Amino acid sequence: MSGKGAPELSVRNVGDLRVAVIAAQWHEKVMDGLVDGALRALHDLGIDEPTLLRVPGSWELPVVAKVLAGRGYDAIVALGVVIRGGTPHFEYVCQGVTQGLTQVSVETGVPVGMGVLTCDTEEQALDRAGLEGSNEDKGHEAVTAAVATAATLRSVSEPWR
Repeated sequence: MSGKGAPELSVRNVGDLRVAVIAAQWHEKVMDGLVDGALRALHDLGIDEPTLLRVPGSWELPVVAKVLAGRGYDAIVALGVVIRGGTPHFEYVCQGVTQGLTQVSVETGVPVGMGVLTCDTEEQALDRAGLEGSNEDKGHEAVTAAVATAATLRSVSEPWR
């Protein structure tokens, strides 16, 4: 949620939300930055005991998100990196992961923060990983979006006063 026109999200009173972060293991340096940014965002929001799970790659994110959505989590954050190579594999993985995470969110009503970087180069991924010198912090942004959406869903679920 960065770049021109990105909203400044204000999220309050969410310390009681149950949040899970699922992180792929490919591209370790980038993933370390994404996970650090996600955990920092959760801490800043007062969510100090999130669940952190690791999966082999981005392809495995949707199935784990689906299981967690059925286990009482208020929000899930999916973190991964897919870097374009010389074959159509990039398109297949990106489409499958994006569609799978969207399907989990829509079918379960549990927000899934999209922190999966889909980049042409490793340099682009590093620039979005929230590392020192990075221009963006997509792990932090994915948490903020998921938690803000969970807060909105909670507000519309509460009886009107």
